[in-house]
Amino acid sequence: MVIKIFLASSSGSTAIKKKQQDVVGFLEALKIDYAQLDIASNEDNRMWMRENVPGEKKPTNGIPLPPQIFNEAMYCGDYETFFEAKEDNTVYEFLGLTPPPGSKKKEIVETEQNGDARIAELEEDDLGKKAETDARDDIAEEDEESRKPAEEEEQEEGEEDREEEEQASEED
Repeated sequence: MVIKIFLASSSGSTAIKKKQQDVVGFLEALKIDYAQLDIASNEDNRMWMRENVPGEKKPTNGIPLPPQIFNEAMYCGDYETFFEAKEDNTVYEFLGLTPPPGSKKKEIVETEQNGDARIAELEEDDLGKKAETDARDDIAEEDEESRKPAEEEEQEEGEEDREEEEQASEED
């Protein structure tokens, strides 16, 4: 089964680009095989995507925006539903995939302590959480790297302003 991500390579929308990068980056972190299908440069991809997104999932104008996610021909969802699945740690279920061996889900275990039955929720780190953390770290690093030059530039401008003020006060 191949996960298909319908993207717009030439989208002018920063929001759409970030959503597309989030989906692709997360799938890569989980090592899930996927295919990127460009709707901007391929009319067949665009028409197939539009025809196969269920009516209730289409916006009021009838044209779904990328990214749209499919497992072969089965519609999985858009970015919002992907994000919810990511937050709920249910990405494999969202994609219609079986979680890999070694990944663990939340388990609710009933234990007996001092004769009283008690329900305890156990949650162990699984591959999805680790991948999500790794993907968030990667995005945070990219954001930090893009902020550094702007912060350094602001710092330099501040230093130049101070030097000019010092020179002006020395001249007075």
